[in-house]
This record gives sequence, C-alpha cells and structure tokens, in this order.
Amino acid sequence: MRGSDDRTEEMFSCIPLEKRVPADHPLRAIWVLVDEVLKGLSCQFSKLYSHTGRPSIPPEYLLRASLLQAFFTVRPERQLMEQIDDNLLYRWFVGLPADGAVWDATVFSKNRERLMQADVARAFMSQLLNLPRVRGLLSSGHFPVDGTLVDAWASMKSFQPRDGAGEPPCPGRNGERDFHKEKRSNATHASTTDPDARLFRKGNGQASRLCFMGHALMENRNGLIVDCELTRATGTAGREAALAMIGRSRKTANRTVRGTRVTLGAGKGFDAEDFVLKLKEQNVTPHIAINARTYASGKIRKTAVDGRTTRHEGYAISQRCRKRIEESFGWAKTIGGAARLKVRGLARANAVFTLQMIAYNLVRIPKLLANAA
Repeated sequence: MRGSDDRTEEMFSCIPLEKRVPADHPLRAIWVLVDEVLKGLSCQFSKLYSHTGRPSIPPEYLLRASLLQAFFTVRPERQLMEQIDDNLLYRWFVGLPADGAVWDATVFSKNRERLMQADVARAFMSQLLNLPRVRGLLSSGHFPVDGTLVDAWASMKSFQPRDGAGEPPCPGRNGERDFHKEKRSNATHASTTDPDARLFRKGNGQASRLCFMGHALMENRNGLIVDCELTRATGTAGREAALAMIGRSRKTANRTVRGTRVTLGAGKGFDAEDFVLKLKEQNVTPHIAINARTYASGKIRKTAVDGRTTRHEGYAISQRCRKRIEESFGWAKTIGGAARLKVRGLARANAVFTLQMIAYNLVRIPKLLANAA
C-alpha cells in the first residue's frame, strides 16, 4: 500500500537528541574525550570571564563548534552557524538543545577570538595529552619535527613598499597591478592586509607567496602531535621552533622522563651546526638527515651529526618514522582548512593552526584506544 505524502507538523517531539545520534557514530568517542578535557579546563575558563555582566557564549560551546569546523571542513563561520542550526548531529556535539537558538556568526567569531587570545588552544592540547589513557599512547623519548608552509589570508597585491612609494592598483574592486621587473623582498615590502605574513618560497624554481610556517612535534609510537607552533616564514624558523617545542615538551614531561636523553628526528634542513649543538645542550640526540650536498667548488658540505649517532639502528628508525608527520599536515590542509588560513595576524593564525592539530589528534586517538584495548 502506498503511503501518503501528507506533511503534518508535530507540535512536540519526545525524542531527545541523544537518540538521534547512532551508538557507533565516530563523534561519540571524540565527544567523550573533548568533554573530559573541557571539564579539566573549567577552572581556567572561570578565570577568563567576569562574574558580572551579560553571559557570553560558553567557552565549551565555542571550542566544540570550532572542532566541528575542522572535522567537517566548514570554512566560513556563517556556514558553520547554518549547519549547527539545521543538523541535529552538530547540535548534539556542541551541546545546544533541539530548540535552542543559534548565535550570530559575528558574535561567535568575536567571542572565540577573545577566548583564543588567552592561549586556550595550547592548554586544550596539553590537557588532552595528559589524560591517563592518552598518555599511555605517547612515546616518552623519541620525537620527530618538521614544518610546512601555510598560505596567509592576503593577496600578493597587498605586498607594497614600506615607504609607500609603490604604484597603486588600478581602480575597481579587484584592480590589477603589474609586478614585472619590480624587486620585492621582506626587507623593503610588507603586506597591507596582514603585516605578519612573509614572502617565502619552498625551494629554487618555485613561486614565492605570502605565508606563515607551521611546525609540529610528533611522538614516534603512534604519530600523535604533542606540540605545534605557527611562526613567520623565515629560513631559520624551523630550527628555532624545534628548539622551543622540544624544550616545552621536556618541561611538561613527568620527573622520571624530564632528565633522560631523548631523540629528535628531522630532515636535511635542520642539519646546522649551531642547532645540533643546542640540541646536545638540552640532552637531545640529533637524529637529523645529513645534508651532504656538493658545492660548485667540488667540496662536500660538512655535517655536525657524527658517526656515533648515525651508526645506531635507532637513527634509521627515526628517519623512517619522521615522515609520518606529513600525514598531520596533509589532513590539516585538505580537511582542517589549513591550506590557507582565513584569519589575519600571527596570534590568531597560531590559535587556528593549533586547533587543527588538536582535531587531527582527536580523530586518531579513539581508534588507537580501541586497538589498544
């Protein structure tokens, strides 16, 4: 018998949102982890807000919605608000009731920006990795580090001379500007849209673009990101960020691990004498790929990594494992939206990049916990 196509509006619904989400949905395991982390950060959230005045969007809602934005590749906040309003799964994950009003996109962005200024993203990652069941997944002594270029939310037309002597673009909404035969560098030019962005190219023969440089520190056991940072794009930014991240990881480790020797795997770009010496000062063994290129004169470049390090089997293992860090960059760029950040300023971009690395960890941790059970 054919059913009728009558559309009858129901006045009440007795089915809670919890029943709308399948029991085996991947977001359920992620929600448990996120809820445990947010409960641990509740005291820190209380210090960030005043005890008087009009209540703002709860920080728990802001962070859950931001994670959804990375999980499902929702780039604009306006579309995110529409999805939360329409999708019961999104409402359940964020914590909104079925008939709860969704926020204005501008209000959501402003509230989240104030929250990120307090470095909440880094605190979230630290709290997540310090959960007892997650801590057992991490390696305590072997880490690789690497970096990637992240395009800034700025056009090449905005890269103007600092003294204001440049030729302005043609009139119009997207006026053209001729850069032919114009020598441009970070010393003489800056972006009027995002002054923190830097002109950088990945290698010889490749195009220069306005970008930041994202860095990540991974542990070797399961390939989880234990620390990350977004910096201005310079030739030494990777080594400087690596020293900062490995230093932070040693400080936050437990006392039994803090003073022990650890290894750091890295590519040829990290093979610099001063960097290797600073690692040894921090009791870190440099498992760095040797950059033995030949100069035009015929001489082979000397390396600071000695044979006592490269002869061990652990060196070869570190060189194999360090390539897994590219998986986090690939996920963040294709799904998380890090290919080109839609925020301006180094502080905002760093917070967004950290959230995307957190989302990558949250996608993988439930599967690792299930396999370890």
